[in-house]
Amino acid sequence: MLKTETPNTEHAHLDQYPTGQLVETLVNDQLTAIEAVRAAAPQIAAAVDAAVPRMQAGGRLLYVGAGTSGRLGVLDSVELYPTFSWPKERAVALLAGGVDAMFVAVEGAEDDLEQGSADLRALSPTANDVVLLLAASGRTPYVLGALRTARELGALTIGFANNTGSPVAGEADIGVTLDTGTEIISGSTRLKAGTSQKIALNTFSSSLMVRLHKVYGNLMVDLKPTNAKLVVRAVRLTMIATGASEEQARAVLEECGFHVKVAVVALKRQTSVGQARALLDAAHGSVRQALAA
Repeated sequence: MLKTETPNTEHAHLDQYPTGQLVETLVNDQLTAIEAVRAAAPQIAAAVDAAVPRMQAGGRLLYVGAGTSGRLGVLDSVELYPTFSWPKERAVALLAGGVDAMFVAVEGAEDDLEQGSADLRALSPTANDVVLLLAASGRTPYVLGALRTARELGALTIGFANNTGSPVAGEADIGVTLDTGTEIISGSTRLKAGTSQKIALNTFSSSLMVRLHKVYGNLMVDLKPTNAKLVVRAVRLTMIATGASEEQARAVLEECGFHVKVAVVALKRQTSVGQARALLDAAHGSVRQALAA
């Protein structure tokens, strides 16, 4: 039996716990998710290093999963645009059962190996694409179908699973095993298995964006200000990075379409928005290199 499906013997009387103990037990068990990701950190780092040149060559991040794992892939993919201005067409998520499965469980969709292959093939992956395969069990047929097709077509494959010795991790170019063990509520991988996947994906994609110069220091300087909150954040980040007043920061941001990177370089180099853009282009988007040029 898979570890993620094995009954947890430590909490066999969970339903009899007082509410305080019940909540504390569920919260404390999530700490295992952190430890599982920490143990897999070398594999995640290897995945980032392998993905960077492919993204620099114009590749895409393609997420594939079913159920909770698939929804976590969708979540990671859609957050890259507002957070890092990563083009929406370069972060695509496939969910077994289609878009409807984001909101309602589509029974049996995860068992279709051929559909996983067909859905991935429809995206026409290339050698520059990175395919992230997500399955708590590590053997979901839909995900395996996509994995095998991705490898056939030459894409980089990164498999995330919560059981040791799984085909998803074993057959991928880089396997990330998040060994979270048994769940307190037996088989409910939306608990710490899901938490570990969220942490691992967040760590992978955030690290990747740092390597792609989407961050200056630890400031999110390539965000897309799509609402009032993010506009305020763009102004604040520019002020922090440059020491400019709110009035100065806002004026330059308005001139460059609220592109924080450009505003930072323009203000710190005391140059025009056009020259700041040219410096960033020459530095491949690196604020630090543009400032040193």
